[in-house]
Amino acid sequence: MTNAPAVSVIIPLFNAENFISQTLESILNQTLKNFEVIVVDDCSTDNSREVVEGCAEKFGGRLKLFGTEKNSGSGALPRNKGLSLSRGEYVFFMDNDDLLTPTALEELYTQAKNFSADALYLERHFEANEDLSEIQIAGETFGCPTLETENLAERIRALVDRKFFLTPWSKFVKRDLLVEHEIFFPHVTICDDDIWTCAIIFFAKRIVRVPNPVYVWRLTEKSVMRRERTPQDTLNFWLNPIIFGIKTLDKFMSRIEFFRRNVQYRCAVLEFFVHTKTAQVFESSLNLSLAEIFSAIENEFGKSLGEQDVLISWLLTDLITQQKIFAQIKNT
Repeated sequence: MTNAPAVSVIIPLFNAENFISQTLESILNQTLKNFEVIVVDDCSTDNSREVVEGCAEKFGGRLKLFGTEKNSGSGALPRNKGLSLSRGEYVFFMDNDDLLTPTALEELYTQAKNFSADALYLERHFEANEDLSEIQIAGETFGCPTLETENLAERIRALVDRKFFLTPWSKFVKRDLLVEHEIFFPHVTICDDDIWTCAIIFFAKRIVRVPNPVYVWRLTEKSVMRRERTPQDTLNFWLNPIIFGIKTLDKFMSRIEFFRRNVQYRCAVLEFFVHTKTAQVFESSLNLSLAEIFSAIENEFGKSLGEQDVLISWLLTDLITQQKIFAQIKNT
């Protein structure tokens, strides 16, 4: 790709007028200048687009703003559109309210080139409150970059042992890898990050764990994950990725010979995926009766009950069992 930038920074945008200028400023101040920024607005209803347009001139043509035709409700479709429009050797996805340290892109690009990496995994990051008055380092502590094993069985064990953070911004990925293997974000509520990360773990030959804390994750109350919901709404929210996400993840694995030959690892990944979500489902189900739980499943997924009846039966049985165990523990 002629005159391609070293890095494409892709940002899905939705109603972030109070934060997006700081995000863009942190990119503008990077010591590595050979980058492009692609912002994809998901039909914001505030002044987010205007804020981005006001910043564009400072970037000297390196900032491009696009939009979706209608609001998609997640970052998946804007990220996919940004990837399709990108030209960088490496791709880095940011959230629209987060920040980079001034040397972030230079550090990551240098490490990626030194190791001929398909992907970097950021072991550490900064976590900040909304006004940035409190910032602390989070994540694993170790001293030097480490090449991840290429043994897929060992990688899966690390995944199941929760040794991979599943957010997109904890990965710095070669664009060719994503395009060649069609690693896009599935349009599935809340778990698109999980499935995308799993695909990178499955397909990337050279993954390097780096200790560089260069990303500032701002924990805002408007986050989809942190939004306050009723128990019934929470149940519906987490059931969606269980029922629809598991099919998407399994399709990824069906493309890989290792999983076709080693069904036990395929099952282990699916079980890990489901259990990370059922923990949230269980918590919300404690305040609901069995009839309310079934009603939530029927209302949310009635059209899919026939093709997913085994999974739904298992889910109901598992929730009932967990509730009984919880009640026994509580009464002892």
